[in-house]
Amino acid sequence: MHTKTFRNTLNSQVIIGLLLASGAALGFSAKAIFVKLAYTYNVDAVTLLMFRMMFAFPFFIAIAFFEERKTTKKISRKNMSFIIIMGLIGYYLSSLFDFIGLQYVSAGLERLILFIYPTMVVLLSALFFNQRIRKEAFFALALSYAGIALAMVHDVQFTGNHVLFGSAFILASTLTYSLFLIGSGELIPKVGARRFTAYAMIVSCLAVFVQFIVTRNLSALNQPTAIYGYGLAMAIFSTVIPAFLLAAAIARIGASRTSIIGSLGPVATIAMAVVFLNEPVSSMQLFGAALVLGGIFILGKSKE
Repeated sequence: MHTKTFRNTLNSQVIIGLLLASGAALGFSAKAIFVKLAYTYNVDAVTLLMFRMMFAFPFFIAIAFFEERKTTKKISRKNMSFIIIMGLIGYYLSSLFDFIGLQYVSAGLERLILFIYPTMVVLLSALFFNQRIRKEAFFALALSYAGIALAMVHDVQFTGNHVLFGSAFILASTLTYSLFLIGSGELIPKVGARRFTAYAMIVSCLAVFVQFIVTRNLSALNQPTAIYGYGLAMAIFSTVIPAFLLAAAIARIGASRTSIIGSLGPVATIAMAVVFLNEPVSSMQLFGAALVLGGIFILGKSKE
């Protein structure tokens, strides 16, 4: 009886975790659409990222305040140091690289490159934690990266010759995000999902503020009303909400499963890019996306 109850509880936690991960994937996918729409107003990457973090910052301050009031357990200096590192790597550098790359590649290609983070999580886990990679995983990696290559060819045909340059930044964003996923999987059980996310995002926001002050004039904040709108939309729907959904999902089903559920992301982004950005879709891009999704599916089955 107790075993059956435990299994039902476990299954419900997994289902909730999968739903949370799906919501996070969709929220993060919409970010590329907001960024590309904002770029039509000739705003630069650093300034646009500043607007995103400026609107998100009060939410994370409030959440951190309420989380601290709920507990008497303090975060150790060691864990806080790791949170600062994760905030700089996962939300600051990853976002900065992503925003820069989106100036040169389509929203669809951006999401496909970001989506290979499950393969990077597997490779980094093998490198740092000695986790064995199955034979099926190597096949999955080959499929995923072949799919990315096809999608890049599509972008070169329709976007221009700076695709490789932009793709390099998106790949750097993927790498830093993968490191964040692994690190957060270790820290969240120790400090709690909401506390971890709030403090990591506060660190990221502060880093963006410092970069903006050092590299831009305050006059750069004088932007069209639409830029403020896109910044607010990114803050709420593509930063605050999905960040907490992601952390909650990792706490329930782990970093590997959470990363695999991100398969919703590329499909959603390509569809939204067609509707809102009028980005062209070719059979080559769709085939590349299918290879990437197939690779991640095989990778997920291999890990199971």
